[in-house]
Amino acid sequence: MSKPGVTHEQYTGEPQRRLSPWRVMLAIFILISLSAGTFFGLQQWHANQPTVSNKSWFASYVDVTATPTFAFEQMGTTAKRDAVLSFIVSSSLDACTPSWGGAYTLSQAIGSLDLDRRIARLQQQGGSVAVSFGGQKNQELAVNCTDPDKLFNAYQSVVNQYNINTIDLDLEGAGLTDATAASRRATAIAQLQSQRRAAGKSLAVWVTLPVTPQGLAENGTDAVSQLLTHHVDLAGVNVMTMDYGSSLVKGTTMASASENALTQTERQLGVLYQQAGIYLNDATLWTKMGATPMIGQNDTADEVFTLADAAAFNQFALSHKLGRMSMWSANRDSACGSNYVFTQIVSDACSGVQQDANGFANRLGAGFDGSIFLSAGLITTADTTSKRAQQPDNPATSPYQIWSPKGAYLKGTKVVWHHNVYQAKWWTQGDIPDNPVLQQWQTPWTLIGPVLPGEKPIPQPTLPAGTYPDWSGTTTYNTGDRILFNGVPYQAKWWNTGQSPAAATSNPDSSPWTPLTQEQINAIATPTR
Repeated sequence: MSKPGVTHEQYTGEPQRRLSPWRVMLAIFILISLSAGTFFGLQQWHANQPTVSNKSWFASYVDVTATPTFAFEQMGTTAKRDAVLSFIVSSSLDACTPSWGGAYTLSQAIGSLDLDRRIARLQQQGGSVAVSFGGQKNQELAVNCTDPDKLFNAYQSVVNQYNINTIDLDLEGAGLTDATAASRRATAIAQLQSQRRAAGKSLAVWVTLPVTPQGLAENGTDAVSQLLTHHVDLAGVNVMTMDYGSSLVKGTTMASASENALTQTERQLGVLYQQAGIYLNDATLWTKMGATPMIGQNDTADEVFTLADAAAFNQFALSHKLGRMSMWSANRDSACGSNYVFTQIVSDACSGVQQDANGFANRLGAGFDGSIFLSAGLITTADTTSKRAQQPDNPATSPYQIWSPKGAYLKGTKVVWHHNVYQAKWWTQGDIPDNPVLQQWQTPWTLIGPVLPGEKPIPQPTLPAGTYPDWSGTTTYNTGDRILFNGVPYQAKWWNTGQSPAAATSNPDSSPWTPLTQEQINAIATPTR
């Protein structure tokens, strides 16, 4: 310390050295550069990383405004460093002002949450962040911000503030059901993505949607269609594999239900791209899919996503080369402490199941070695149809009969069409197996899988000519009588005359006819000795 009123030379006995003006200016410039670089440089270091990678990535959601505050910056010391920060929504004071959870504007979050510094710390340790807009509790920006320019500026301000190249649109509630808001959102996001790409910057856009084991509901497929129609290049569709409610079949594990949800959504995504004029093969579609289970105790009381579910779901995802895996949430990835009266509860701060620290992240994220940042530069391009797909089905290499528009197929019948095997869910005639429908109930066919190399026809049971008489509209039939209608055998449930078996398809309960099952046909074609 120096004493007041005493010169450096008087105090030390050494001649005082004077700095020239240019040296003073240089020193000030260096100090400013270092201080700015310490903060902004850590936040923006990714911008100089040109490498693009298509490796699948894992990132936990982090609820930024949840209490107690989760120190996501400490994830930089773990194997799974990336995070999807949530949720940006409309401010309670101004619908066009982005805020964290409706509680903190971007500027308020700098001080109250020290958010920018914590992001910089995570990035300093090799982590990447994406930002999620929407969520269930508050309003996504496009719902009430009706001014197109202000809406665009709101999205842009978030991207610029955190210097991110990946955003996530978590559409729930009005954010999912409001069609006008969906159009506003799609227009603004397409404009932002186009602008950034023109400037040599990337912007990956993920859309996160609720799902059931049967796939996306109509609101979900409409949301994807709206984005594609407005020419948003989607990085992918991330489905919330959680809270299935009545759609979950009793006895089905959460892992199995989640696998079904992904399988059905992948099929729907292919149809949506086809409708948008872009053909994507199955391998590409899986890379544009993501999944987000709610770890541990779900909001639905009897739904618990266990550590065993996490391990099994991870293996399914890796085998299909799923593009992204997330979880809700990093805040919850620990066992509830002894201060909880009931440990099996839904909490923002713990999973509600017995687990090791970071147990779900370690199991769900195993094998996902990519990065949010490095995958953001990928651009969707149409795939080419394989030569095999363009060739007609060959009876000599098809395990089952090739589908015919004139054929009548009973429930359970398998056919081959476009080199894939399909199975009938109910009696059908004239319904194309690969008709691009969005909902499974719209088609009588279930895709089983491709015809495998080297397969040969499997002998199919047939009924000898004359086994049963052809149905006649003038004949009276008694209970148990059997007939052939369009080559398909039927049995009378009660006395009838003039009632066509065709009605058994559209209204089986009131029809006097029921088609014989495949097992019954097999028994007829191969009588016991």
